[in-house]
Order: sequence, then structure tokens, then C-alpha cells
Amino acid sequence: MRDRVAAARFPLPVPGARGETTGRPLVDWAPEVLHPDLQAGDTLQAGEAEVPPIRLVDRAGQELKRSEHPSLGPLLDKLRDRYGKQAGGEPGVELWIDPESSAPRQTLLTLAEGEPGTVRTTLSAAAQRAAEQAVAGRAEASVVALRPSTGEILAVADHRADGFDASFLGQLAPGSTMKIVSASLLIDKGLTAAEGAAPCPPSATWQSQTFNNLPGLAPNEHATLADSFARSCNTAFVKFADELKADDLTRQAQEVFGLARDDWRIGVPSFDGRVPASGGPDTAAALIGQGQVQLNPLTLASVTATARTGAFRQPVLVPRELIDGELAQARGLAAGTAAQLRAMMHRTATSGSAAGALAGLGGDIGAKTGSAEVDGQATANSWFTAYRGDLAVAAVAEQGGRGGESAGPIVAAVLRSGA
Repeated sequence: MRDRVAAARFPLPVPGARGETTGRPLVDWAPEVLHPDLQAGDTLQAGEAEVPPIRLVDRAGQELKRSEHPSLGPLLDKLRDRYGKQAGGEPGVELWIDPESSAPRQTLLTLAEGEPGTVRTTLSAAAQRAAEQAVAGRAEASVVALRPSTGEILAVADHRADGFDASFLGQLAPGSTMKIVSASLLIDKGLTAAEGAAPCPPSATWQSQTFNNLPGLAPNEHATLADSFARSCNTAFVKFADELKADDLTRQAQEVFGLARDDWRIGVPSFDGRVPASGGPDTAAALIGQGQVQLNPLTLASVTATARTGAFRQPVLVPRELIDGELAQARGLAAGTAAQLRAMMHRTATSGSAAGALAGLGGDIGAKTGSAEVDGQATANSWFTAYRGDLAVAAVAEQGGRGGESAGPIVAAVLRSGA
């Protein structure tokens, strides 16, 4: 028999407030007095759990404990909700928060142990440890690593005060990392090529909005696309807006990279990007990852994986047989375009804007940096993505500044794990 206990509201004094006639201190009521995670409208339940506990394991069968991998806490709750009943095991007796929203329930106390079932993931314990350690030293940072040849997610970590899994669900402008998609579009349209012209003037104007480069970037009127990509020149990309339709970038993102179609099934809820067809200044802004474009580390790691292999493989967190429905499909890159992208990303990683963060990492490597200005923030968000062999990693550090300064070391640390 399950006992439902309504979320209690306990009195809290309102500082300095007293009744006008009684002079007595006034009190407020708040559910978080009972537990800091209890929100208005939530309830507490105690009894036999609806779903057995789960034992989360990585691709090799090694257990991934919440105590050792704190970023996996919210993920474990979601996986338990979705796969706990089919994972075997026996439910125990628990006290938990039943949220008013669609968020997964949160167990607060185990009163009688159940028998956990096992849920296997695609994660790598080594990559996960590296990801956890890499974000721990940064405020509001998230990272995702995956295997380009299969789409399997190897690590996901978030270090945030609010506990939000921004790695999978975040919606932020990706800044110049979007130039991976934009460069592929320019090449596919025949507007330029890696060694074709893409001048980098000090400023560029599109429909009355003026775009500038990052401070300290010298103009180069004779730059190639590879030059402007490696140095992350905004104006070079903005100059091509005249030759594109409002939906060209949208179609490239959807049809080639599998983004922004709301059809990914990775095993838990995720956001697969937003690249809307937009006119006016946003047409140019989208080419440099601003305006209305929104990604997260998961989608950016997938973009990088597609650039690395030429093929789009929808990311997955659990074995394919656990996922209901078909995985998302996209045509991927033409062989020539993929080869040019890899060459430009390799140059960026070895002698361009990503070289400092990736110093000491050699071999088959490629990268792109980004910084995205956000209204109301004094400092831009830092983005960085890179691949090394069959490992693609993307990270964001909110208000971290330039891509190589904050997000770059996070990505480099995961790449060095060799997962």
C-alpha cells in the first residue's frame, strides 16, 4: 500500500515583517523547508517504488555509481524511469518526490532495499571520469564525448549550480563552432572552397547590421576559406549572406547534419538543435552561430563526428534494441566536402585558434573554436569542439570568454583520456 503525503509547507519568518494590528512577526510558507528540491505543486510519496532500482553500467559492464560520477545523477533517474521495469530487479520501499512537472521522480530515502536491475549504456568509465574532472573546475560547464564511427555517447558531464543537464537539453547560441555547418554549405553551393576566396575585412554589414571580428584579429583581404575558418573570422562568412536564401542553412543543418528536426531518440530526452529559416540580419548572424541558432554539447559533438566521418549517425546512450522507433537519418556530407572540412579543422587544431588548447595532441585531429555573445552577459559563452581519431568531444563554458580559454581545456582533457 502506497501512502501519498502532500507536500508540506512550514512557516518561515519574513525578515522585518510584522502584522499592522498585532505587531506579531509574519511567516511565509515554502515547500523547500521540508526538502530543498521540493517545489510548489510537488508531492512526497512513500511506499513500494513503482520502478525497481537500477545498476547503471558502462559499455564494458563496469558500474557507474552516482557517488563517483555526480553528473550522472539526473541521467540515472531518467534511465530508471524509462528502462527500470524492463531491466529486471525488484522494487524496494522508498520516499520520493513526485514532481508536478514531467521531470523524473527523485528518490530521497531508501527505506527497504530492492533488487536493482541492470541498464547498460554506451558510456565509457574512463571517458566519464575525465569529463567529470574536466568540468569540475569550471562554473556552468557541460561536455559530451561520442564515437564518430557509431554515434555511441561515451561521456556526458555537467557542472552547474541548478543541476540542469545542459549537455543534452541546453539551448544556446554556439558561436563560431557553427562555421563547420556554414563552411560545408558554402562549399556545397559552389560559392567557395577550402582554398578558395573568403576575404576577412575588419567589418561587414548585412541589412543595416554591422558585424565585427573578435578583438585582435587582423583583417586579410586575400584570405582563403581555410584561412578565415582557422582564424575564426566572422566577417568572411557574413559576406556570403548575399548569395544565400533564408532557408539554405536550415536545410543544410537538417538534411546533411541531422539537426533541428526534433526526431532524435538517444534513450533519454534531448534537444537536437534549432536552426530556423530567418530573414533580415539573422540570415547573416546564423552563419556565425548567433541570431536564433541554438545547439548544445550533444548536437555540436554530433556535428563534429559528421565532419570527421562524412556520415551522420544519430547519437545513442543505450543499446539500439532498447530504443523504441527508428533513429534519425540524414544524408551526410559529400566526400569532397568532408575532406575539405577535415583539412580546415586539422589546420585550426594545429596552427589556428584551437592550437593552444590542443598543444601536445597529435595524430588525426581537428577542431573549431567559438564564443557567443548573450544579451545581459558581460562575458561571452565559450565553445570548443574537436575530434581525435574515433573520438569527438564538444563543450560549453557559460561566460567563459573565448573558446580556447575555457571550453578548450575541457575538450582537451577528455581527448587525452583516449577513450
